[in-house]
Amino acid sequence: MNQRRNVQYYPMDFWLLFSALLLAGFGLIMVFSSSGIMAERFFGDKYLFFKKQALFALVGTGVMIFCARVKRGFFFNHTYLWVFLAVALLVLCQVVGAVIGGSRRWIPLGPFSLQPLEFAKIALALYLAFFFAKKQELVQAKSFSVGVIPPFAVTGVLCGLLMMQPDFGGAAFMCFILFFMCFVGGTRIIYLLLSAAISAWAGWMLIASAPYRLKRWTAFLDPFAVAKDEGYQLVQSLYAFGSGKFFGAGLGAGKQKLFFLPEAHNDFIMAVVGEELGFFGISLIFLLVGFMLIRAFRVAFLQEDLMERFAAFGMSVILALGFCLNLAVVLGTVPPKGVPMPFISYGGSSLLASFICVGILLNLSRSRT
Repeated sequence: MNQRRNVQYYPMDFWLLFSALLLAGFGLIMVFSSSGIMAERFFGDKYLFFKKQALFALVGTGVMIFCARVKRGFFFNHTYLWVFLAVALLVLCQVVGAVIGGSRRWIPLGPFSLQPLEFAKIALALYLAFFFAKKQELVQAKSFSVGVIPPFAVTGVLCGLLMMQPDFGGAAFMCFILFFMCFVGGTRIIYLLLSAAISAWAGWMLIASAPYRLKRWTAFLDPFAVAKDEGYQLVQSLYAFGSGKFFGAGLGAGKQKLFFLPEAHNDFIMAVVGEELGFFGISLIFLLVGFMLIRAFRVAFLQEDLMERFAAFGMSVILALGFCLNLAVVLGTVPPKGVPMPFISYGGSSLLASFICVGILLNLSRSRT
């Protein structure tokens, strides 16, 4: 505790704040560009999705400011409460959740819906930060029963509830958070390698046991062989990137969003970015995302307190995984899964969760050694 007296306090990281707001603003533009025609045809209001996203962006900005200014005990003193709420929301989703695409992943709230997964990610990261900071001696002592089992058990419960929806991609995302948090938390490498091997085996068994998952896997390996069926969305995404060339077709001039590319404003919005802004435009987005992640991980690096360092790392990992997995899906390097692009894809839950992550990082950025 004496070391905390040497901590100095600074203004929050305004570069991180600026990059987050810039990405959110760009996301609003692209949501309108990618959804306007579809919204007008099916809902009679081409601004429908834009207005909803703008509302969530406004609320998200307020939540981010709150997270940036509130006392840190609000996050760390209620760690188990956040996990309990995440579990409760996932259970509630099974009871009253809307079935969309064969899965119960959303809780209807009037004209809006809530996806518990996005907030469960943050709850898990905060719990793991709390656990590895408080149990660091036991983790370093290689105690398996106390230093390893609890974080795997909590993650397992959350993943089990996600698989009930079913949401294989969401469960995999949670496992990635656990792996990286365990890695920096000091868990023995042999435990991580064994858990990774078991997870890979279990993942393959789940894929092989469900025909629709197996079809997605084979479609990912050669999407053009099933371009009219399981590979259709990925093929249309690749066509969008290819037709964008260097400078793109121009903002709003893309063709794939004209009912060729499904979910153009959601998980595959980056394909629309690639088509309309080309290699040059999407490269600028990559640079902005990279800059944002550098500032985020910098916050973790500068923390002296272990819990704050782990928490900052966890928030950074959530954002980094979102960026990387979404781009990997739309570029066809991993099987298609529902991973939204942070700050850019349409979706209130994802946008709010991204703002919360940045808000916590901004809060922690005010202290350093």
